[in-house]
Parts: sequence; structure tokens; C-alpha cells
Amino acid sequence: MKKFSACINKNTIHFTVFILFTCFGLSSFSQQITVNFKIANGKNEPVPYASFIVMKRSDSSAVQRKAADSSGLVKFLLSQGTQYIVRISSTNYQPVEKGITVNSGHTSFSFVTESLSKTMQGVVVTSKAPFMKQEDDKTIVDPEPIAAASTNAYEILEKTPGVFVDQDGNVYLSSMTPATIYINGRELKMSTADVATMLKNLPPTAIAKIEILRTPSAKYDASGTGGIVNIILRKGVKLGMTGSVTAGLQQGSYGNQFVSFNLNNNDGKKSSSFNLNYSKRNSFEQIQTNHLFAPDSMLSQLAYTKYPGNSYYGSYGLSNELKRNWNIDVDGGVSYNDFNNNTDNFSIIRTISNADTLANNLNRVNNNGFSLNIRGGLDFTRKIDTAGSQWDNDIFYNYNQNNSTQSFSTIYYLPVSPLTGGDGTSDGRRNLFTARSDLKLKMEKRFTLETGVKSSMQDFRNVANYFDGSGGVRAKDDSRTNTFHYRENINAAYLQGSKTFWKNLIVKAGLRVENTNMDGHQLIPFDTSFAIHRTDFFPYVYLSKKVITIAGYELRSFLVYRRTITRP
Repeated sequence: MKKFSACINKNTIHFTVFILFTCFGLSSFSQQITVNFKIANGKNEPVPYASFIVMKRSDSSAVQRKAADSSGLVKFLLSQGTQYIVRISSTNYQPVEKGITVNSGHTSFSFVTESLSKTMQGVVVTSKAPFMKQEDDKTIVDPEPIAAASTNAYEILEKTPGVFVDQDGNVYLSSMTPATIYINGRELKMSTADVATMLKNLPPTAIAKIEILRTPSAKYDASGTGGIVNIILRKGVKLGMTGSVTAGLQQGSYGNQFVSFNLNNNDGKKSSSFNLNYSKRNSFEQIQTNHLFAPDSMLSQLAYTKYPGNSYYGSYGLSNELKRNWNIDVDGGVSYNDFNNNTDNFSIIRTISNADTLANNLNRVNNNGFSLNIRGGLDFTRKIDTAGSQWDNDIFYNYNQNNSTQSFSTIYYLPVSPLTGGDGTSDGRRNLFTARSDLKLKMEKRFTLETGVKSSMQDFRNVANYFDGSGGVRAKDDSRTNTFHYRENINAAYLQGSKTFWKNLIVKAGLRVENTNMDGHQLIPFDTSFAIHRTDFFPYVYLSKKVITIAGYELRSFLVYRRTITRP
């Protein structure tokens, strides 16, 4: 009897150990770890922005997709002990497909791809421009390396190092204040949403370069502390006639499609360019939040939003080189965007202790309308010498219109209450006219003198009418209904100089004077008219010294003093 008991105890111990090891193995098997992938070519050079697709060998529906960074690196969160299939593709390279097994001792994988074979017609020696470079107080970014992995100009801005774009389209550089967006050196004075829409309509190849000014000099407007992002659009620079047609689509129920057409003609002295772009989007957004607003109460919200719409964009450019080093440029563009957004927001209030539902309702909002932007400019430039001295004169006009209709309602499930809701319309129109003249002189001993004048005039009108439809009675909503008219005129002049000492110390100093004239009238719901007439001086001092060079890019130290102003 004792022997049988001992045998039972021994078998029980073995069975228990087996169960523990099995549970431990299953736990380790299902644990997810970070796995690093790297793609390079036959010369061991990284392949930037390659597309990675990782799927389970046992379940082809479990797919993850990511794009590598500029160093050919990408990270995935994968299950330990699982077999995966890795597929890699990149422009001008052969596709790669490999099978891997993920475990704790092997979390990094390197792949090699070969260039697509091409017939050599000749040998051309070229030098590759740096992705980023520093010129005085501005950083210049060449978007070509990331254009192949982007579908529009907005995505290029999102992928630019040192630039952060939030979900609303605000662009941040180095502060909590959004940066000001310039197009070809001109501030459009458009809303964030309108600028984002226009950039989403631009094909990625339309941008020649991006200038980032974290502390703009006295040459630029004194308003705003978030810096400036100046997007320079590409012009037809190749001799002869060239053109291209680009199209793309994203699969799925909420995929996007786009097509663009580009035509350039250049005979050496005269050039012209013409661009058309159309995109259709059907994006979807889901946001879930939980908010603890009382000791034993939590508000849970789940919002679904669909963003269908169409975008149309067209632009033109004409350039003619005249006698005595004069050059005239005429350019313009039209952007039209329609939208019809629908949002369903479920809100539930529950007690935390027993999960009882205290309140439950559904908010529905529909916004539909359109935005229109028309711009045109005329630029006269005279090249004074080959060192870079020039006299630049620019006249620019921009028209922007936003028209939208909104309907909203709330259904109360608990406690049961009558349906509430309302509707409204909004019509905003903006006219902007600017004229400027800038003179830049490259002088002896690496001294640069800059001076110029600028005048801008803006007229903005907005009419919003909203109604409350609660209880079956439609009445005007005074809290949202308004009508206002705003006029602005700013005249400015500046003078600044810069000099480089001991090869790597840059000193720039200047002074800007601005005369501001504002006149605002809000008529509904009540009169809040105001008028501002003032003249301000804005000094500017900039010191920069090279510290070290890493991967061909200069790291510099800065000391900047700049006075700014905030305008309504």
C-alpha cells in the first residue's frame, strides 16, 4: 500500500511539472516581441522607404504593412515562436520574399535585394544632392528621396524630419505654436484645413524643395512665433517638352484613388508648365475614449466618422527670360474640394462599482459643402551679378471661399427624452492682395545686404446662420449665429545684413518696421467692432556656429533674438 501511494505521488508530481512546462511554453509562444528588419542592396547600401509586408504562414489574413525609414530599417511587433513570410518591394529593386521564425534569440533580420537589370546606354557622372542642408538661418530639404513613397505633397510634409503634423493639419517645428505655411515665398493666410486640402491635391513630384525657418529673419512678417515652412513648387526646368501621368489607388472599402497629369515645355529662354490632379477619398476614423469625471462614474465615447469627398487641382506657370538679365514669371492655380462627412458618437455613462448604465445617447452630425481657392502671381526678377545679387518684385492675389451646411441631432435612449437637434449654414470668403520688392546684394568679404518693402491687404467676410430644432420647433440659435466683416492692411520695410567670420561663424542682424491697420465689425449677435492703427519695430539678431558634421549634415549651435507680435 505504501508503494502504491508513493507511485501515485511520483506520477502526480510528473504530471504537475508537465502542465507547468506546457503553460509556460504556451505563454512564451504567444508572447510578442519587437523584431527589427533591414534591407540593403548588393553594395551594402540601405534601401530607403522600402515596403514591408509580414504575414503569418499559418494565417495569411494576419498581415502587417510598414515602410522602412531612410536607413532601410523597420520594426514589427511579432509573436515569439511563430513562422512568418516577409515580402519586400522597392522602386528599381527586385522583390524579396523570405520565411522566418521569430524567437527571443533572433530578433534582427537583414535582407539583400538586387537592382533591376537595365541595358546601359551610356555613363553619366552625377553627384547626389544632400537630403537636408543648412543655409544661414534656414534648413533646406530635398523631397526627392521621399517622393517615391508618398502619394501627395501633404504626405511629404508629414515625413520631413524635424516637422510634426497633427491630426488637424497644424504644422509644428520647435514650439507649441503652429508654423506658418508659405507657397513660393507667399503667405496664403488660409485656414489650416484649407492649406491641408490644397497640399493633399498636389502630386508629390510638384515640390522642388522645402525651406524650414524656425526663427525667421527681419525679411519676414513679425507675426507668429512658430516659424515658417516655405514650400517651393517645381517648375519646368528640363529643355524640350516633357510630361507625365501618374495614378494610384488604395484597396479596401475606404480606399483612396488619385490621378495627375503634368506637362512642361522649355526652349532655354521660355518655359511653361501645366498640372492637373484629381483625387477621390473615402476615409474612415474611429475614436474611443473613457473619461472618469466622478468618483464612481465613467463616460465612455465611441465615435465613427466617414470622410468621403472629391478634390480637384490645376496649376500653370509661364516664365520668360528678357534682356538685361530680367526674368518674368506668371503662375497660378485653382483648388476645389467637396465633402460630405458623417459622424455617429455613442456616449454611455456607467458606474464603475457595478457597471450600471446611468445615461445613454447617440449624437449624429452631418457636414457637407465645398472649399474653393484661386491664386495668381506675377514676379519680376533682375539678376545683378553672378554672385547671387538680385532684385525681386512680386504681386500676388488669393481668393478663398468656404461654404458648408451642418445638421445635427441627439437621440436619448436612457433616460428617454425627446429628440433634439438643429441645422446651420456657413459662408466665408477671403480676398488677399500682396505686393513686395526685395533687394539682395552680395558684397565683398562675404557680407550680404538685404532690404525690401511689402504691403498686404485682406478682406474677410463670414455669415453663419444656425437653428435649434428641439421639440419640433425650429428657432434661431443665437449662440452660434454670427455675421462679421474684417479688413486688414499691413505695410512693412526691413534692412538686414549678414557676414561669415572664420569660415563657420554666421552673424545676421536686422530691423523690421510694420504699420498695422485693422478694422473689424461683428454685427450678429451683437456689435463688437474694433479698430487698430499702430507702428512697431522688430529687431532681429542671429548667431550660428558649426559644431560637428554627422553623415554629411552640419550640426550647429544657435543664439537668436527676435521680437514678434500676435494679431487677431
